[in-house]
Amino acid sequence: MQINSHLSVLIHDLAKKYGGRTALEYKDYGGTQWKHVSWNEFSNQVTRVSEALLALGVGVQEKIAVFSQNSIHYLFTDFGAWGVRACTIPLYATTSEETMQYIINEAKIRYIFCGEQEQYDKARHVQNLCSSLLKIIIYDRSVTIAEHDPSSIYFDDFLKMGFSITGSGEVEKRQQSATWEDLACILYTSGTTGQPKGVMLSQGQFHAALEENDKVLPLRENDRALNFLPFTHIFEKGWSILCLTKGVTLIVNTDPREVQKSMRETHPTCMSAVPRFWEKVYAGVITTIDNASPMKKKLFHRALQVGRRHNIEYLSRGQRPPLSLRIEYELMDKLVFRLVRKQLGLENAYFFPTAGSFVSPQVEEFIHSIGIFMMVGYGLTESLATVSADRLNMPYTIGSIGRPIETIDIQFSDEGEILLKGPTITQGYYNRPDLNEQAFTDDGYFRTGDVGYMKDGELYITERIKDLFKTSNGKYIAPQMIESKILVDKYIEQIAVVADQRKYVSALIVPVYTLLEEYAHDNNIAYASRQELCSNKKIKAMIADRIDTLQQTLAGYEQIKNFTLMPEPFTLDKGEITNTLKIKRNVLMKHYAEIIETMYEEK
Repeated sequence: MQINSHLSVLIHDLAKKYGGRTALEYKDYGGTQWKHVSWNEFSNQVTRVSEALLALGVGVQEKIAVFSQNSIHYLFTDFGAWGVRACTIPLYATTSEETMQYIINEAKIRYIFCGEQEQYDKARHVQNLCSSLLKIIIYDRSVTIAEHDPSSIYFDDFLKMGFSITGSGEVEKRQQSATWEDLACILYTSGTTGQPKGVMLSQGQFHAALEENDKVLPLRENDRALNFLPFTHIFEKGWSILCLTKGVTLIVNTDPREVQKSMRETHPTCMSAVPRFWEKVYAGVITTIDNASPMKKKLFHRALQVGRRHNIEYLSRGQRPPLSLRIEYELMDKLVFRLVRKQLGLENAYFFPTAGSFVSPQVEEFIHSIGIFMMVGYGLTESLATVSADRLNMPYTIGSIGRPIETIDIQFSDEGEILLKGPTITQGYYNRPDLNEQAFTDDGYFRTGDVGYMKDGELYITERIKDLFKTSNGKYIAPQMIESKILVDKYIEQIAVVADQRKYVSALIVPVYTLLEEYAHDNNIAYASRQELCSNKKIKAMIADRIDTLQQTLAGYEQIKNFTLMPEPFTLDKGEITNTLKIKRNVLMKHYAEIIETMYEEK
């Protein structure tokens, strides 16, 4: 493991160890065949990027932007930039022009790397509004560069610029002068409540995070890690770098819509994921079982009972299951669970770190029961992802967010807010001293904004302070927790709970339209439009019954009493969700104010 290597030389150190072994698997833009990059090739490409950046005149700690979906070029750019002590600023591939302009101007970015046509077009459009932006470098050779655009070049042509530097020793000089205090990147938060904030992450923070995660995540050289979360997301960025330090083959999935296809084609052993991914897996498997024969249904539900007892009641508590249970589990695993995992492409499943939002206990229990270890964790961009996580060989509790890492100091405010201090915590927000003053306590602890507690060595989150609602009856509501329970339903794609200063909880719900249409067809429900479908009384009654089942464990004041099915989804274009697909509550409340008021008039 090369955790002690500075990111400026990490890939080169790994290439010395692994040479011709496969480091990366990928598809070309629009391609159908998986290709391979060796460690030696990886190292060579990183060097070429470093040389080309020097040829452009990129200075020490200069900020460069990467505006792309995941690709091998993204990785080459990151490590190539670190090789000359530059600081990378990743932008989500779906970032709006307004946000791009804000970030480019704030960070005075001169060079931006773009993925495909959509990213290039946006970058080109905002260039006139960003005086610092000099050059656009394009990964996908099929992108059409606008006429009279001398500032844009393809990535291949950019690499050729470095030939003048090759052999000069200039890259090596930069690497030798690199320090742990160097900024590695600035990650702008998704901005659910306003303009994005640039979280500064140093080389030393990455080093500390890699050291601690190496103790927690027992990766092996023969592991295959599928990447599908954006490299822009700190969870995926940190996880991918950790995988590389262990010699793991990183499978770069370019299109997030094809992740399940990629799983079946590449058979990963591990993968970072968010709860929504597993919610969709759960809904998909349950739908398949619902449509199966009575005998298969009975067998599956029996298998789930056995899996739950074996994996959760015993193994999760660090206890050895009785012999009779072990024998029955082996049988059910052979007859049922292996087939499910194979269908998912996870027949070689090892462990799957999962974080990013509330994890439904129902989903977590299901995933563990079928023999997939969902390693639930907690972190923020400001903590370089990792605060706590489950362990493979230690007891864990469904509903917790794992055990804290060794070097993190966790305290709780009088209000229960989780406070953090340690070597992985950010030094602050870029160019925002006002926010830094608010973000840290007087004794230097970072305020997470999450309320939680410790029990038996495990961390639990109860609510997000900023999201906490207070009903007109004085009851406090944690909307994310409620939403996580409802999102496991196969008919529900998005949900926004409404409760602040209201007499009861209601919700805006975006259904899975294809499944809703199938249900209408099977039940002879006529409709002429999505609006009519979503307004149909029989449809609403069906959804209401399913919601009532899912929220039985909630207190009466937490339960959804009314809802509206939305004929159109919440979208990024309308500013209703972030690049990480989190809902922007304040925007939704404004956009759908009339609908919300109507829900409270009806009761």
